[in-house]
Amino acid sequence: MSNPMTPGISAARLPAEMLAQNFADLHTPLDRHEARVAADRCYFCYDAPCVTACPTSIDIPLFIRQISTGTPEAAAKTIFDQNILGGMCARVCPTEDLCEQACVREAAEGKPVEIGRLQRYATDTLMAKQSHPYGRAAPTGKTVAVVGAGPAGLACAHRLAMHGHDVTIFDAQTKPGGLNEFGIAAYKSTDDFAAREVDWLMGIGGITLQTGKALGRDLSLDALAGDFDAVFLAVGLGGVNALQTAGEEKSGVRNAVDFIAELRQASDLTSLPVGRDVVVIGGGMTAVDAAVQSKLLGAQNVTIAYRRGRAAMSASRYEQDLAASHGVRLLFNVQPVAIHGNGTVREVELEYTADTGAGLQGTGETIRLPVDQLFKAIGQTLVTDAGLALDGRKIAVTGAGRTSRAGVWAGGDCASGGDDLTVTAVAEGRDAAMDIHAALTA
Repeated sequence: MSNPMTPGISAARLPAEMLAQNFADLHTPLDRHEARVAADRCYFCYDAPCVTACPTSIDIPLFIRQISTGTPEAAAKTIFDQNILGGMCARVCPTEDLCEQACVREAAEGKPVEIGRLQRYATDTLMAKQSHPYGRAAPTGKTVAVVGAGPAGLACAHRLAMHGHDVTIFDAQTKPGGLNEFGIAAYKSTDDFAAREVDWLMGIGGITLQTGKALGRDLSLDALAGDFDAVFLAVGLGGVNALQTAGEEKSGVRNAVDFIAELRQASDLTSLPVGRDVVVIGGGMTAVDAAVQSKLLGAQNVTIAYRRGRAAMSASRYEQDLAASHGVRLLFNVQPVAIHGNGTVREVELEYTADTGAGLQGTGETIRLPVDQLFKAIGQTLVTDAGLALDGRKIAVTGAGRTSRAGVWAGGDCASGGDDLTVTAVAEGRDAAMDIHAALTA
């Protein structure tokens, strides 16, 4: 099923059975016995460094002790009290750079307690039950608009609903979940987990969802501020940075985030076209996810081209090694200077770079790589600031997400401060909710 406009790009490069195997769960879940064995490795440290390393401050020694004593539901409650999206975070968090890196076992033996897999075991156990573990407080009569149904928006909405406020979530997409639904590798979140987690979270009640509503297109901040008692913006970063390279408009060049979203929503992986020679420009998680999934779809040669050295990559070393283990070539200190081809990309010209002390500079030495599909993964930008003060390219916030406009809070990737991680977004949404609650009930 080649596309005549883009030679070299084809669907069904691999049979359906192999694709199903390639996109199976990256980490198989622990069974009951495995979880008990893994939990027994924990020292249950006092002032545990893993807790400090967790952006949501989950009491990790406590929930692991609860698993070791055969009460995974209690362990899950410990997790959810701090991180209502603990199930997804157990799957996508860079635990190797956070809690597990801080683990005393890691320092002593080079093998940390498997905190992420234990968290998944606990949360999956509780979520398999029918009843939602949280109830709502008495209705306050206050209403809050949450714009964005990603991790920050969902965490904020749940905590507000738990305190008795009525919440309406607006989202530009056709379904909720944000990056959890559209923006991460399919092998990290299998079996439609992102959608199931949202349904489970909404089980608390008091939350209404309206999809297909984008800030700046369908919604105005003035109208929201007039209709609701408070507004929380969690709109993420919907724009994609341009390469600003000659030939960027050629067929076969596309945004990595669009490719990942298309893959995540595909019901038939054999229908997805992928190139024979794929190059991904960038050094973050999106670049790795696009590169690895291209390889899993059957691309023969996949290269990540990053303008700085390995240590500067925002993708963790674990993710870099994961890419390499799948046959992805990692090329450092190169930047694109031209994309060649007669209407369709055939080669990308890369210039070697060096850090001269005065910033990154091209050396003048170039190489060319054959490519029939090139993905841009060099970061995203804010689509609309809604007239709020900015800190650089993001909405400026102080404290627990307060913006320059009274009654309006912001969190997640669209707001200044913090890492662009699911777990950080959850913490920001949760903390903003508590600040909103205090303001509404003062």
